[in-house]
Amino acid sequence: MASGIETHAYGITRTVDTGYDETIARIRELLKEEGFGVLTEIDVKRTLKEKIDKDVEPYSILGACNPRLAARSLELEPDIGLLLPCNIIVSTRGGKTHVGVVNPQSMVEFTSNPALGEISREADERLRRVIDKL
Repeated sequence: MASGIETHAYGITRTVDTGYDETIARIRELLKEEGFGVLTEIDVKRTLKEKIDKDVEPYSILGACNPRLAARSLELEPDIGLLLPCNIIVSTRGGKTHVGVVNPQSMVEFTSNPALGEISREADERLRRVIDKL
């Protein structure tokens, strides 16, 4: 059974019952339902093996973007691209699949621009729905 969602200062995490590859595929589907696309996918396990011959458990970082939210954010904060896209991690820890999503509301704290509040809340709601449905 999936464990409860935990909220941290910079992210939202949970452990799920599905396997690693199945979880990544499901996240892609759910992100699409919420208006996000996956712009990047970094296979950390493969990269560390290739670059420094280090073996780690499966770990991927998906860079997700909702174009409408990104455009609104850029209008308010031109340098917001430093904090985009929204990163989502999927990893295997002790045989369990762990998922984490960046907390979009931390954008407001990093930029000190309160005008981003509404956008970050909307992004947070959408990403939480993704995590809830896993």
